[in-house]
Amino acid sequence: MSPVDPESTELYSIADLAKEFGISTRAIRFYESKGLISPERLGATRVFRRRDRARLILILRGKRLGFSLRDISDYLALYDADRGQQVSLLSEKVDERLELLEQQLADLQTTIAELHEIRKLARDRVVLS
Repeated sequence: MSPVDPESTELYSIADLAKEFGISTRAIRFYESKGLISPERLGATRVFRRRDRARLILILRGKRLGFSLRDISDYLALYDADRGQQVSLLSEKVDERLELLEQQLADLQTTIAELHEIRKLARDRVVLS
């Protein structure tokens, strides 16, 4: 007797995944419409496997980190491909994202410093009046 593949027995409904990840079923259907996940169908019911759940985790993490759906899609396209390509693409995208965030942080720090100075000047003028 051959062992049972856990991948084939672990099934999730769209409601299960929505509840687990705190997102709407509409969001899951959106990711499906973009080809990021591919649930099976049993009649009109979507059936998600462990692979779909893992891909959903990657999608949500990518969105939280600010990656575009295009970036996430490119990464997921390599999900079953060569590990070296996957790591290379991920490293490139992470470097790009870090560079952007670091520039935004510098811009925010400059803006905050300017606002502190404006507030100080405004308060000094009120005191002098």
